[in-house]
Amino acid sequence: MVALLLALGSSLAYGCADFLGGLGARKAHVLRTVMIAAPASLAVELVLWPVLGASFSAGGLGWGAASGVASAAAFALLYRTLAIGPMNVLSPVTALVSAALPVGVGLLRGEHLTTVGLVGLPLALVAVVLVSAGHGAGSARPSRTALLLACGAGAAIALQLVFLDRAPSDSGVAPLIIGRAVSSAVILAAAGLMHRKLGSERPAYAMAAAAGVLDSVANLLFLLAARNGDLTVVAVITALYPAGTVLLARCVLAERIHRGQLAGLGAAAVAVGLLALT
Repeated sequence: MVALLLALGSSLAYGCADFLGGLGARKAHVLRTVMIAAPASLAVELVLWPVLGASFSAGGLGWGAASGVASAAAFALLYRTLAIGPMNVLSPVTALVSAALPVGVGLLRGEHLTTVGLVGLPLALVAVVLVSAGHGAGSARPSRTALLLACGAGAAIALQLVFLDRAPSDSGVAPLIIGRAVSSAVILAAAGLMHRKLGSERPAYAMAAAAGVLDSVANLLFLLAARNGDLTVVAVITALYPAGTVLLARCVLAERIHRGQLAGLGAAAVAVGLLALT
């Protein structure tokens, strides 16, 4: 139950971070937004260091660096995927892959689910697809390249979660610090190479920084959830993060929640209840 609650918190924080990051990216090039969000996220993890501790062992350093590389790759592939479109088809593909791969890794490692869990887990995967799908999903057919990029983005997100899960349980927040430092370095290097294409628009500094802080909180909650529970359950619950984005868009931007997304929210609630019984 502790792991489930932590995973739900991680999912909500990821969803809020994506919402704020998306709003911030409307005002300037997305790299300008991330250039603020990444250092803000790293600052939070450095503040948490003396509180939660950090052991920079070989395992913590290695898996943390790997998660950072995967995070940077996920960022590049995801935004390239959404730029090609159609978003309402490709977003569910990315979310499903990001949830399904950690489930496979967990099962291969010998994790088991009860009978109730065997019903709740597939239902949660269905909820991930429904919640992340926009209006009219299926009305446009994505190209083969777009589908490959969507699968690649989902795989990169999944690898980030798996690598964090593999970090030693006594490493504290070291994997998060190393991972964020690596991903920040990659992002800043990319921004330096593309500085002529970034434009002169100023990003929304407060929203970008808040997105970074929430992303750091989400990573921390996922790490704690993975250390207290099974990756198969934690990864799927975390992958429900589009629900937070959808609900915020409804409350703040008055965006309509479509029938499929509403069904997804209901399925997510039922799935979480079933998984809690495991």
